[in-house]
Amino acid sequence: MEISVISYGHPLWDETISFAENCSWKAGPYLAKRMRNNEFEEIERVIVATENDMPVAYCTFSLKDELPETSEYTPFIGFMFVDEKCRGKRVSEKMIEVASEYAKSIGYETIYILSGEVGLYEKYGFEKIGDEETVYGTVDQLFQKKLI
Repeated sequence: MEISVISYGHPLWDETISFAENCSWKAGPYLAKRMRNNEFEEIERVIVATENDMPVAYCTFSLKDELPETSEYTPFIGFMFVDEKCRGKRVSEKMIEVASEYAKSIGYETIYILSGEVGLYEKYGFEKIGDEETVYGTVDQLFQKKLI
């Protein structure tokens, strides 16, 4: 398994778009559209896990995720998806480590995740700091992880 931090033009970009479009998660096609239209800020990235040179999982490193632009929290790991055949192999943990190292390398001391999952991200060193209303009018748990 290899984990890559990619941006527009990377050799895995189009393969990751195709994987996201056809994955079993309803948010996959939305990410694929954002990737196809290159709707990312300069420092934002897609983290993709591959097996035999084919994408099997992805997440994003983004500045805001689903919070309003006025939110003080940044940056985020979002769009976390692992193909069913690869679950249980700690792929999420590996992608979180890579995203966290990327964040640290560009000067961030904390990284955040918004999620409805209970008990998942705590095992990767995140702590719940509250509940936040998203730009969609829903409420998700906000988790943070110190990178220092």
